[in-house]
Parts: sequence; C-alpha cells; structure tokens
Amino acid sequence: MAAFMCPRNQGDGTLTRVFQDLGEGILDNALQGYNATLLAYGQTGSGKSYSMMGYGPNKGLVPKLCDRLFQAIRDNQENIQCQVFFSMLEIYNEQVVDLLSRGSRAPGGLRVREEQQRGFYVEGLRTIPCESAPQVEQLMEQGTRTRTTAATHMNANSSRSHMLIILQLKQILSKESITKQSNIYLVDLAGSERQRSSGSEADRLKEGTAINLSLTTLGNVISALADMAVGKKVVHIPYRDSVLTKLLQSALGGNSRTVMIATLSPADICYEESLSTLRYAERAKRIQNRAVVNESPTERLIKELKAENARLLQRLNRMGPEGRRAGDESKELRQLLTHNELQIRAIQTLWEQHLQEALKDWEQQYANITQERRMMQMHPYILNINEDAQLSGVVKLFIQEGEWDIGLCDSSPRSICIRGLGIQERHAVFRNERRRVTLTPQTGSKVIINGNAVSQTTELQHLDRLILGSNSTYLFIGYPSERGGDDWSRYDYDYFQSELAAAEGISLGESSAGQCHADPSLLAVFYDYIQLMPMVAEANQMSQELGKGVEFKLEIKNLALSDSKGHDLQKDTVVRVTSTGSRQVWMWSKAKFVNRKFLMEEVYQRYLAKQSQDNREEGVTAVTLPRDKDPFWDPVEPLLLGTAHLWLQSLAFRIPLEEQLEVLGSEGTEEAILQAQLVPCTSTGLPLGEDEILIDPSEALGRRMDFQLVLDQCCGVRWIREARNRGLQIGFRVFDCSQPLYTPAVWHNVNPLLDHRVHFASLHTSQCLLDYLQSSAVVLELWGLQEGCTNLRASLEVMRMTAEGVFIIDDSHPPEAAPVDSELGCSVRALQQDLNELKSVNASLRKENHSLREQLHSAKNGAEGGRVRLARHSSDAEFARALKVFYHSMTSVRGQLQRLRRHRPSEESDLLGLRLFVDEQSLLLRDFSEQLEHSVSTLKQDVAAIVRRKRERSGTWS
Repeated sequence: MAAFMCPRNQGDGTLTRVFQDLGEGILDNALQGYNATLLAYGQTGSGKSYSMMGYGPNKGLVPKLCDRLFQAIRDNQENIQCQVFFSMLEIYNEQVVDLLSRGSRAPGGLRVREEQQRGFYVEGLRTIPCESAPQVEQLMEQGTRTRTTAATHMNANSSRSHMLIILQLKQILSKESITKQSNIYLVDLAGSERQRSSGSEADRLKEGTAINLSLTTLGNVISALADMAVGKKVVHIPYRDSVLTKLLQSALGGNSRTVMIATLSPADICYEESLSTLRYAERAKRIQNRAVVNESPTERLIKELKAENARLLQRLNRMGPEGRRAGDESKELRQLLTHNELQIRAIQTLWEQHLQEALKDWEQQYANITQERRMMQMHPYILNINEDAQLSGVVKLFIQEGEWDIGLCDSSPRSICIRGLGIQERHAVFRNERRRVTLTPQTGSKVIINGNAVSQTTELQHLDRLILGSNSTYLFIGYPSERGGDDWSRYDYDYFQSELAAAEGISLGESSAGQCHADPSLLAVFYDYIQLMPMVAEANQMSQELGKGVEFKLEIKNLALSDSKGHDLQKDTVVRVTSTGSRQVWMWSKAKFVNRKFLMEEVYQRYLAKQSQDNREEGVTAVTLPRDKDPFWDPVEPLLLGTAHLWLQSLAFRIPLEEQLEVLGSEGTEEAILQAQLVPCTSTGLPLGEDEILIDPSEALGRRMDFQLVLDQCCGVRWIREARNRGLQIGFRVFDCSQPLYTPAVWHNVNPLLDHRVHFASLHTSQCLLDYLQSSAVVLELWGLQEGCTNLRASLEVMRMTAEGVFIIDDSHPPEAAPVDSELGCSVRALQQDLNELKSVNASLRKENHSLREQLHSAKNGAEGGRVRLARHSSDAEFARALKVFYHSMTSVRGQLQRLRRHRPSEESDLLGLRLFVDEQSLLLRDFSEQLEHSVSTLKQDVAAIVRRKRERSGTWS
C-alpha cells in the first residue's frame, strides 16, 4: 500500500498533479486486470472530498479517472471488448445506503453477505452499465442528490459517513479468449477527527459508537497489517468488526493495489490532527498486498459449450431407429443441448439487457434535468446549503405562482415536501404573487431568515438565507431578472452559522477590506462555536421529540476567571445541560458533547425506525433506555458557577485587607457577593498591629510569614435563589498548593454564613513568594451543589500541615506564571514606578534613620536618646498608616480597572450606540484616572508630611 501526503488543494493545477501522481497508476493497474483501491483519509475540511470529486469546474480524481478510462477503451476497442459497471453507496452508522436506488431506502440499510468466491459483497446493490464518462458523471450527480436527501432525513452529516464508488471493468480479449475483471474502489472516508473526538475526554459513555466504529476498526486493521508486514506475530485481523472493513478486506490486505491519500489542513489549530493523520499514513505504508491479475475464461467456456452442442447433434443424427428407441438417452441429450444453448444466450445477452435498462433511466434523468433547467429560468427557488460543499446546491425547490405549503406534508398537490429535525407537517407557507415571494411561518414552527427568527409574514429578497426547523438551510434565489452576476459561493454553510452567531452577539471583528484580525485563540473558539451551534439545535430537537426534558445551551467560558493573575485571555466553548424537570445542571466540554451527540443520533434513529414500524401510531413519544446507557443523562456533580479574585498585594506589607468581591460567571453575570479578609498574623493566629506594617516588603526576606484567609459570608447567591434545594462551597488554592481547599457545604440559603478561616505560613519567605504576593490573587471558586452529588473535599494527605492545622507554603517551587496582556501590563508598570518612588523615599528615610542612630550612640543624655527612639517609632507608625490608606485606595482602583477591561460595546450597536459606548468609556476612564491620581497624590502628600516632620524634629534635637 502506498500513502500520499496531500495538503489542502486549491485550483485545478493541483488536482491535475494529484491525478498524474496517483490516478494514472490506478488506471494502469485496472487495465492490466488488477483490483485497484484509492482511499482518501484526513480531517473534515482538509481537502478529502475535493481531491476525490473536485468542485465546480475543477475535476477531482474520480471524474478524471473515468475520462481516461473510457478514452483507453475507445483506443483499444478493435482488440478488446470492454464493459463498465458503476455502483455508488454510503456507509453511515454501520448502515449501507444504495445511492443509485430507485426505490425507498430499506430500513436498516442493505445487507453485507459473504461468499467463498466473491468474498464480502452488498446484497441488492444496484450496478449500472456505462458506455461513456458523461454517463458516469450523471450517475454521480444522482448519487450526490440521494446522499443529500438521505443526510437530511437521517440527521446525518457527510463528514461522519463513508462514500464508496465501485467501478467494475470487464475486458474480453477476443484473440486470447480470456476475460479480465477489475474492481476499482474509490473511497472517501469520514473525517478522521470523528475517530478520536472524545479520546482525551473522560466520559462514562466511552467512544465506540456505531458512527465511529468503521474508522476505529479501519485503524485497528491497518495497525495489525502493518505489524504483520514488519514480522510481528498477529493473532487476529478484525476485518469483520465493521461494514467498511468487510467491504475493503481485499483492498487492505489482499488482492488489490491500494493507494491512500492523507490530506492535511494548513491551520495551526489542526496541528495535532495533522500529526495523527501522518502517523496513520506511515502505518499504512508498511502494508504489503499481493495482487494478481483477475482472469476469467468466459470466451473459452462459450466455445467449449458450442463444440459440445455440435457433438451432441451429430450423435443424435447418427442414431438409427434402434438408437432412437432408447428414449431415455435421447431425452437426456436433448436436455443437455437445451441447457447449453440457454447458457450461451444468457452470457451473450446479459450486457445488452443491462444497457437497455440503463438507457431508460438515462432518458428519464435527462428529461428531469431539462425540466429543472427550464424551471430555473422561469421561477424563484430555494437551494440547499450543506456542511459538505459537495452536497450544496443539489436540491432545488421551485416556488411557482400561488400559495405553497412547505413541510412534511406530501399529500397536497400544492406542497413542497422537505424532511429534517424540527420540520412540522405544515411548517410554513410560500406565496408567490405579482413577482413577490413571501414566507409565513406556521404556529410553533422555527423559521430563521438572515440569522433572525421570524414569526410573521416576511417578504423574501434575492440571496436571503433561510433556516427551517433545527438546521435545514436554504438560499433563496429570486426571479432571473433579480439575479445578475452575484457570487453565490460566499453563502456557504459557515456563513449561515456565523450569521446566527452574530445574532447572539458572537462575532469576529473585520476590517473594511473584509480581513479578520482576531486573536488566534479567539478565532479557534469562534469556529468551535459555529461548529457546535447546529449540533446544539439538533440535540435540543431530539430531546424534545424523544421526550427527554433536557435543554442544551452553548456558552463561552473565559479562562481568565480562573487565572491567579487575571491576564490569560484564552477562552473555551462548553455546553450547559439543564434538566427542565429536576432543574439539575451539567457542564459538558466540546469533546464530551460531540460524543454524546453521536449517541443521541443512534437513539433517535431507533426511535424513527420504531415509528416507521408502528406506522406512526399515536403514543410513540419516547424511547426507554437504562439510565447508565442514556446519552441525555449524567450523574449529578458539583458545578463551577463563577470566580472572584482576592488580590494578595497587601500581605507583602503586612496590611490587613477586607473586601466585598463580585463573583462572576463565565458569561460575566454576577453570581454572588463574597465577603473575604486577608489577615496578617502571628504564628499563633493573633492579628498583627499597625506597628508591624512593613515599609519595604524585602524586609520580610528569610523570615517567617503568617496570614489567614477568612471567608465570612456569601450574599445573594443566584444559584440557590433559582432552586432552594441547592447548596454551595467555596474552593481556593494559594501559591503552590497542589490541591484546592474547600469550605464546608452550606444548603438552602441564599445568604449563607461561611465563617471559614484558614491559616497559611511560609517558614522562610523568598523573593519568589514576595513577587507572587505583589502580582497575583487567590482565585475564589464558587461551586454549586445539587441533590445527590458528593461534596468537594481536599486531599489533605498530600499537603504540608502543622499539628495546629497551619498549612505550610513551600516557596522553593514557584507557581507557573501566566502571560501578561499589554493593557494590564501598562497599569502594572505604572504601579511599579510608583513603588520604585516609594522605595527611593524609603532609602532616604533609612539614611536619616542611620544618622539618628549615630546621634543616639553619641548622645550622653539618656533622656535625649529616649526622645530619638520615640521619634523614630512615631515616624514609622505614621508611614505605615499612610501605606495602609494607599493600598486600600488602590483596591478600588484595581476594581475600576477590571470594569474597564470588561466593558465592551454591543455587537448590535449602531452609530448612536457606539457614541453612547464611547461616552461611557470616557466616564470610566476619567473616574479611573481621578482615583489613581488621588491615591498616588494622597500618598505623596502623606510621605512628604512625614519627611518634613521628621526633619523638623531632627533639626530641633540637633
């Protein structure tokens, strides 16, 4: 097996090169009589389908291969008679769907069977003979249309399904009386990210759903074959574990010459997935197949049958009257003769019969295409938009003059039938009158136009975007006179989802040139958000139809709320899950939700199958599952509601601090008010007085430092106000604590008293600890408790404690520092500059203190020395009080700075709204500036007064 690394393709030139490198080899192998297989592997969006099928005028490997195949047939038609059969199927959720079937889809899909000679094959798969490349392209269009419709009906996604195109090439060599038969498998695999979507995420319902089973098994098969190729002992190769590997058994480890395309995305956020794809391809390259030419002596069999018939006729003619009386022998000979003639006729006419049947289908399809093109030039219509660009623009639903119902209804002659999650029997009504088209949603139906939900009659404009139900997306195309030369390609699936996100206030800023200048981390979160939006809508609809009573909501979690410095701007996307009955809440990560969504789809498919089996009888409203197998349920667990930052700077100066902190949730909402204190204390827990305040934190180096964190009360807890049967705990960690500490649980009280006090001590204060105290905060986490969940407890055995219960801070291993953003960095540097000025003032005071000590030693009068000691003690106390006032005022300044950082304009703001925002921002900046200037000015005045009084005393004593 060969593996070819292919970055995301752009332009027909790249596709031509890919075909020259790979397609020509596959074609040569097939013409020589070998089985040939081409696998396309990579994550969604990396260019798999583009490489295989192409897009628009750029033809992919499959169309180019078909063109060259029929060209080779024409070039050799004098010596070789060729027959080409075409099949197209899709594997989704371990079910095989025939994309060329004329009838309705069989429940459960087609069956995969096994024969000793044929191996695994799909029973009932339609095989159509073709005589030209345009016929093959027409069949691929038909299969793509079927795939689009099936994806909508099954709530499927093309990135989670495998598509197989099978070309059977029969070459009859008249001179050699030999028939060569080659099977060409062209496989567009599901997105590789599906294989490990939750591999790194702990979940009680593990990966291994039917949706991902095929890719997982394919990886296991490739690994086993690669190990066997390098001489390792392999007991079992799991071909039979999935439908995909059954059908590809000969391609992977048997009679086939196989090539794999590994497509990579250039995006840096896909780095891990690209590495995984490369490892996958590296393993595939080790596999060694043993392909042979598939020869079938068909023509020789026909000649032998004809010769045997001639001998039988001569034998019958030679029989005399006595021989003819031997009726049994004569009868046996005539039966054998008849059987041989029938077999010859069947072999010779089978191909012609297949062609005649296919010809009727092609004529009907041509008539349909002609009718569709004529309608496009006469009427407006809606065009389907799919996540897979290959499936977009396939379905066109025409809106002729008059009134047309759209929905599940198909009995009315004036109805447009669509299917999908959240589509009602009569979902909406189109009216086409006087060359104006309006859309009227019906009661209870979900209709979104250009990102905004509508409930009243709305006139549609050319290129309006429609979302019907949960996620059935369409682009409205107006009358031909309205179309002009518009570029419709920009309205892809991501455009629809970005428009929805913008309506919810989630968008990326763009310059006038249309270029996005967002931070890469924000860009990744945005794309996660728009990827999950339709999935959340579908999950909500499935929950409603299955009667689960569970609601899903997408949220963006700001990780800065959990950072001790508040500088980390990274964000993450999570899904909030709420049980409407019990009011229980869960918070799922993206990976966990995606895995659960797969499982929900399996449950929903079983529900639809049961509905179909029961002929949609009333009362089939829910699917009963064991609780441990229900993807909509999870055991209750504590929920992180929000955080607050208690800044530690005052501890470096031994200044006590008392704060009322605003606990903010992930979306910036106020969850509670927390009253907290930082109390410098002695080793026995007694608070230090003002006399112990440090003018310079460096004075604490090498000495013991004790302080207490006191959590007094939590007020106005929204979590408990919403449901009184809930509780809460506060979690926190200081410096290098390996495990968080928690307050005791309190229940059923909106304003609970905590009265929790924790004593910390550093036996030998280091510079690293002082730097931490002056630049960091202790993050106080508000955890919500629910009935049935276990309280949070700290693992005290891994923490250092004294017998008196004092937690020892080990400052030999400093905590990891977070990156500082430029805005807050400027403020920190300004404060640092003020601190340096204070240090210079302190240095001058130290010099004066030194001179006072010299005067003290040289003084002969003891009373005079006592006055000097009293003056020094008085000056230090005055300076300590000034510092205390300064740091208390700086706390409010820091709070104002945080409010400035959170202040953002609304995404829906017009010019007037932006002006109001600028005015508000100016007021906040002015308040911040006044507070900061007042705090620094007050401190400078206090210090100047202290220095002046000290000099006056010094001059008086001298």
